[in-house]
Amino acid sequence: MPLYLFATVVFTFVGIAHFFHTRSKWKSNPKNLPLPPGPRGLPIVGSLFNVPTERNWLVFSQWSKIYGDMIYYKVLGRPYLILGSYKRVYDLGERRSSIYSSRTDMPMLKDLMKWGFNLAILPYGAQWRLRRRKFHDYFHPNIVSRYQPIQLEWSHKFLHLLLETPQNFLDHIRYTFSSIILEICYGFAIERGNDAYVKKVEQSMEGFSQAVVFGSFLVDHFPVLKHIPGWMPGAGFKKKAEEWRRANIYVEYAAFNIAKEGMADGTGRPSIATDMLQSLPADADAANEAETIARQTLATAYVGAADTTLSTVQSLFLAMAMHPEVQRNAQEEIDTIVGSKRLPDFTDRSSLPYINAIAKEAMRWQPVLPLGTPHMTTQDDEYEGYFIPKGTIVMGNTWAILHNEEMFPDPEVFRPERFLSDTSNLKVSDIAFGFGRRACPGRFFSDASLFIIVASVLSVFDILPPVDEDGRPIHLKAESIDGILTHPVPFECIIKPRSKNAESLIRNSKMVGNTRLEGS
Repeated sequence: MPLYLFATVVFTFVGIAHFFHTRSKWKSNPKNLPLPPGPRGLPIVGSLFNVPTERNWLVFSQWSKIYGDMIYYKVLGRPYLILGSYKRVYDLGERRSSIYSSRTDMPMLKDLMKWGFNLAILPYGAQWRLRRRKFHDYFHPNIVSRYQPIQLEWSHKFLHLLLETPQNFLDHIRYTFSSIILEICYGFAIERGNDAYVKKVEQSMEGFSQAVVFGSFLVDHFPVLKHIPGWMPGAGFKKKAEEWRRANIYVEYAAFNIAKEGMADGTGRPSIATDMLQSLPADADAANEAETIARQTLATAYVGAADTTLSTVQSLFLAMAMHPEVQRNAQEEIDTIVGSKRLPDFTDRSSLPYINAIAKEAMRWQPVLPLGTPHMTTQDDEYEGYFIPKGTIVMGNTWAILHNEEMFPDPEVFRPERFLSDTSNLKVSDIAFGFGRRACPGRFFSDASLFIIVASVLSVFDILPPVDEDGRPIHLKAESIDGILTHPVPFECIIKPRSKNAESLIRNSKMVGNTRLEGS
């Protein structure tokens, strides 16, 4: 073909492609509104090389000083929008929740790891509403009080563990919160030392936290990659996915099957699982579907509650070791209201505002999900003169919002008083649980667990910083492990009874039985 004809064909093709692209763009954005401000990307890859891969919430906070509280960018053609203020999150996530409540398709997480049933990643629609309703039936604010006896028992067990081996407090936190949610969901807990189930959950959550951010694996951008053989170069993600898939299946079935067997032979205790199983419809097909939903709902509840709540409790221990004045104020409140002859219980909660404020401040100070969980727009939208395309991945910078100096002066300081003097902060702090229709449905249960643990521990223990060889206190720092789910960097502290009377209270408190997880 002569060169001039080849050039004519090429330019004609480019012209036609440009025409249809412009026409499509005009149809979705007829006013030709600008996109929200953000970094300029490269052709095709967009901002692939600009977007931070570590502690991105901190980098996005810095970007907000340049671009404002809405940051828009693209990666491999996929649009992203980072919301850096409570106003933006409220305007879009709450007031326009019908547009901003879905999830993007994530082949790694949904197809390869078989986590597609998880409420956290289900797209907004009929299945999500069905499963959310099922979850809500057992965790809405008017029903979580029925779980208080179990939470109280395990708070006492936790005190015993701290008394016997205080140096292992991080392990005790994990064991306690895993056991609370496991007993509530399935009717039994884990035998001490038999933590195979917990390790499977940890493995499952490790995979979830890595894969839940769209684009963490190339297969999210190019779904065809999920079909390539695992032995091919660059297919290492398939090996990871297979390991996580096995852990996810174990977590979904193991505890549920034990609860099911216990109900059948009369050895099981009442739990959410047995309640769900007893209410299965008579029709076989409908019963199978309902049982699947029950099994998967419980797996979602267990994994979500165990990991997120324990992270906040770790932050509480760190805060107490770093801020002795806060600990003294809390103990004075407990001593005044509860006295020294008993341990706190849930009837004391309304009389312990400082303890409640400590729990709120822990969630603000070190949010477990600093960037939340990504939402996705289901249609084009116009907001304050900007065009936000359908399919945009929207994330609220929770860390930036909860460390906004105008709303929370000296945000790096652990100061529970901010929730006593300014009640408007209470609503803003709820963003730690997410926003809009995708806010964490287990937040009321988690809130109650945090209260009873904080009140119980501070009533009988002093939490102090570790000391060096010369007996001088070692300065602790509030540092977290990177990831979509963050935890404090492992640290040491000294935990000792406040008095002989406090030690007696612990030893005389009710212990917990019924620990069983066979087949782990």
